[in-house]
Amino acid sequence: MTNSQQTNTVPETFKKYNRYLRFIALSFLAFMLIITIAVRFSDLPSFEDLENPSYDLATVIYDVHGVSFGRYYVEDRVAIEYKQLSPHVKNALLVTEDDRFYNHTGVDLRALVRVGLKTLLFRQEHAGGGSTITQQLAKLLFKRPKMGDMSFPVKLITLTGVKLKEWVIAVKLEKSYTKEEIMMMYLNKFEFINGAHGIEAAAQIYFNKSQDSLRVEEAATLVGMLKNPSLYNPKRFPEKCKMRRDLVLQLMSQDDQLDKNSLDSLTAKEIDMSTFNRKTQSDGPAPYFRAELTKWLKDLFDKKSIKKADGSGYNLYTDGLKIYTTIDLTYQKYAEQAVLEHMQWNQKRFFRVWKNRDPWTYEADPIQKEIRADMLEGQNKSADRYLSLRQRLLTSNLSVVEEKYPGLPMSDNVIKTLIAISKNATSWHQATSNEKIDISYQDRYQRLISSDLWPSFVKVYKELQEAYIKEFSTPVKMKIFDYVEGREKEVEMTPFDSVRYLKMHLQAGFLALEQKTGHIKAWVGGVDHKYFKYDHATMRRSVGSTMKPFVYTQAIAVQGISPCQEFDDIQYTVAPGDAGFEVNQEWSPANATDVFTGNKYNLFHGLLYSKNSITVRLLKEMGTVNLIRDLMHNLGIDKNLRLENGRLAIPNSPSICLGAVDLTLMEMTGAYSAFGNNGTYVQPIFVSRIEDKNGKVIYQGIPVRKSAINPLYNAVMVEMLKNNVGGQFGMNIKSKIGGKTGTTNEYADGWFMGVTPTLITGIWTGGDDKWIRFLTLNDGQGYIMARPIAQIFLQKLEKDVTSGYDWKASFPPPPEGFKDLIDCEKYKHITPSDEKRTLLKNKLKNEEFDEEF
Repeated sequence: MTNSQQTNTVPETFKKYNRYLRFIALSFLAFMLIITIAVRFSDLPSFEDLENPSYDLATVIYDVHGVSFGRYYVEDRVAIEYKQLSPHVKNALLVTEDDRFYNHTGVDLRALVRVGLKTLLFRQEHAGGGSTITQQLAKLLFKRPKMGDMSFPVKLITLTGVKLKEWVIAVKLEKSYTKEEIMMMYLNKFEFINGAHGIEAAAQIYFNKSQDSLRVEEAATLVGMLKNPSLYNPKRFPEKCKMRRDLVLQLMSQDDQLDKNSLDSLTAKEIDMSTFNRKTQSDGPAPYFRAELTKWLKDLFDKKSIKKADGSGYNLYTDGLKIYTTIDLTYQKYAEQAVLEHMQWNQKRFFRVWKNRDPWTYEADPIQKEIRADMLEGQNKSADRYLSLRQRLLTSNLSVVEEKYPGLPMSDNVIKTLIAISKNATSWHQATSNEKIDISYQDRYQRLISSDLWPSFVKVYKELQEAYIKEFSTPVKMKIFDYVEGREKEVEMTPFDSVRYLKMHLQAGFLALEQKTGHIKAWVGGVDHKYFKYDHATMRRSVGSTMKPFVYTQAIAVQGISPCQEFDDIQYTVAPGDAGFEVNQEWSPANATDVFTGNKYNLFHGLLYSKNSITVRLLKEMGTVNLIRDLMHNLGIDKNLRLENGRLAIPNSPSICLGAVDLTLMEMTGAYSAFGNNGTYVQPIFVSRIEDKNGKVIYQGIPVRKSAINPLYNAVMVEMLKNNVGGQFGMNIKSKIGGKTGTTNEYADGWFMGVTPTLITGIWTGGDDKWIRFLTLNDGQGYIMARPIAQIFLQKLEKDVTSGYDWKASFPPPPEGFKDLIDCEKYKHITPSDEKRTLLKNKLKNEEFDEEF
């Protein structure tokens, strides 16, 4: 081809493309004119909408050191500021999504032309996107209409209108916000799927770290997902995700952010999802605490009427609150470890004791057997498996009953009782007296079982029970709790057996309280939150001998009894007519060993050996239980509080001196705080402050303080508590410590309350049902069941020099007169070896008596 021919060909080609481009441009302008008119009269967001874009923010829970350990959310989103943003994320974002971010005003016309030319003229499929970060933010903030059912022309016009509207919004956003604010709004708003809303949540879910700790290839992975998170999901499509990540890394290399060696090294790596973790409420530290915190926060906002500036209430799941708690995650870690370690040991012993025995029938009379069987069935029928079966088979019949008798309760227990009444197996009087039927519904229940509905209802209910027995008797593969790594294992077991298996697990509650501040430092509500949701730190159980120090306190402080004064270890009786006591029959409690030695015990030894006899004698000396109830009231336990059954939480009964009172571990730990705080009670708290999303403090946790025990007599009690864990009863720890164990009837509960100069440890152990217990004192006492948990916990704290725990701390110096009060040397008549010899002698006597008769 000649030069002249080449010269003529170029202009012809140019003219051809020029005409083509002019046609496209004119068509585009005409089309855009139509759309502009449509957009002009459509709904654009107001300036106020742009200034205050709404998106849900997760509420974050922080420990005492500001470390987050939980969130409440509808969308798991934690907003971060520009100064917190990882440079890797920022750099990857700019080179990949908008390299002219700082040079345009919301819409990048140069980028649009570039994409159009490369796509239309040169057929380059990977020409990149023309949308700026600001436009992508506009798309996130203001949702597009659904276009699935539209015809192609309508869809095209609608889509073009939407794009133009997004351009307008983008320009408005640029006028309302700085570039940095736009970038952070986009990264905080974007949904990375798998429950991750925003860059911070994405980093934590995909890589189990904060976004500012991401490595460059991890940042590139998340930035790569911005194009299409479902397509580039690293869990589902790791190969596609890797290709996209590598492209981001190549772009960073082209921008001189990575050298060739680094690029080759990073692109050679596979996508690592080994730390992927979609957390549930049971995951992470302090799950029982976080569950209780949820209820407490909702109650707080209602009771304190904490409102936003506009008068509306706070939403825990969407308003981005910051909850600063008193929990110390180091203490929490060691508390959870201590509970698991010792409860695993307890559980092994328990299964050994109950081999070939059935707790639901063991030493139970017919009434007890029925109660236990009903409770076990209640557990079966609260399982999702049964509830699903019930919904499938009984829902239509229940709907008919609801339509005719609105609001009528129809639980399984109610239905069983109504069937028994209809068969004359029980009466309405018995059913209402035993509270199986609410008497206020009796008239409607009578009409129901007399109606035509009843026979068909009973028929379907019986079919449900047959299906229930069949399904729960069929072995299936399932996961159950076990003390193995991961705390669960896969087995084949019937649902009936799985419920019994789980119910036969011993439980524990643990609290660590910093008595001077009232701060709860650690909270463990059970052995595993996934399988055992019930919080044993807030439930009510009999406290056993942990009540005795309060009796001794009042005997010394109010009645003036010397701690060196001696009393006989014999049986004492509180009888009807005794002044100050309201009893209808004689009350003559035995010692825990069922033996009275006849020895004389001063108060030190009476408390050390937990003699019921000495405690009852002190109560008789005081002549009333009101002194004990008054002290408990001053220690934060309302003496006038009535439980759901109408009974007083602290009964006006002499048996409370031996712990026949149901209290929570939280209440007991708070009450013991006075012993470690020079006699001053400090209310336990677990939230120090709450801030709104802007950092404004909306709640401050300030504990109630009250002088409850005279410092002199409190020092005496501390000395007695130290005596309980001294010598051969020592705990093998470096901290100065006092404490008291507790064991209830039939060894259903084991307690230990520990007092150090800086920390109160409260521990409860036992079964959820009181027949889940050990069978002997040696196996089931608090000394064996509960005390070692405190020992393990404190040993772990002492070994960790970074924990902040001061094992060298001392109790406050005792006031003047203390040494005279506790100088019991000249009164001592018994030593630990004497106690053992006396018990052995009595045991042998009893055995000889049994042999003779």
